Amino acid sequence: MTGSRAAGLTLAWRFAAFRSEGFPLLPTLILLTLALVAIFANAIAPYNPEVGVLGERFRPPAWQAGGSAEHVLGTDHLGRDVLSRLIFGARVSMVVGFTAVIVAGLLGTVLGILSGYLGGWVDQVIMRITDTWLALPALTFAIFLAAIVGPSEMNIVIILAAVYWTRYARVIRGEVLSLKERDFVRLAIVAGCAKRTIMRRHILPNVLNSAIVLATLMLGVVIVTEASLSFLGVGVPPPKPAWGLMLADGKKGLMAGYWWLTVLPGCCIVLMVLAANLLGDWLRVKLDPQLRQL
Repeated sequence: MTGSRAAGLTLAWRFAAFRSEGFPLLPTLILLTLALVAIFANAIAPYNPEVGVLGERFRPPAWQAGGSAEHVLGTDHLGRDVLSRLIFGARVSMVVGFTAVIVAGLLGTVLGILSGYLGGWVDQVIMRITDTWLALPALTFAIFLAAIVGPSEMNIVIILAAVYWTRYARVIRGEVLSLKERDFVRLAIVAGCAKRTIMRRHILPNVLNSAIVLATLMLGVVIVTEASLSFLGVGVPPPKPAWGLMLADGKKGLMAGYWWLTVLPGCCIVLMVLAANLLGDWLRVKLDPQLRQL
């Protein structure tokens, strides 16, 4: 009894500490919920999201006249259950978003460290390529690449990583330029450590905070870009239940009163992006000593 009470007090203390530090509890719960929904989509979704019944076309949500409890959020123009498509759409957004952010982060972090620490012609080549990439409008560049390689989930991941690695490279290079002047790096050089060892043991651990914060901030951007590509028809191909594709399919019915076909996937995109941005802002303040006034 005493142990359970102590455990409860410990959890309460940690919760109070998080709240006092401005921990974004609601955004974190939203992201965790969406992640669990994406993982267990096969068990949660009541219907196959890619198969519909033509006799059930344009069913409204259950709380509207003509709706039924069999399709809580209604059906689309092909009679497919909207709730099931939203659930599986969370999986598509999570897989594409997180994978693209990780791949772009790894590529940009490695190139940023090499550019900042090695300097010379290596820095010039990497930074000129980075500047060229940054000068291109991200969405337009992504559409161009998608039109070349064709629509598929893996291709979208590669495209988004190719578009957004430059953000990491620029930020990480700036961190490395400051870090390599620190005493612990100079002492490692004096001790005879190889450049590869210094970058791996001394530089990389000190730039991980910046990379993680940037990754959380970039997650929302990547999800919006993926939804935009799917909306324009060059993203995740049908009949995959991507949220952007659902918006594209439902736009014609919006003026006819079929609001749930666009409002519901739009709300899902807004919730995920807003939650990711709020969590990223908190991490940025938490992990940056200057912003914490230390």
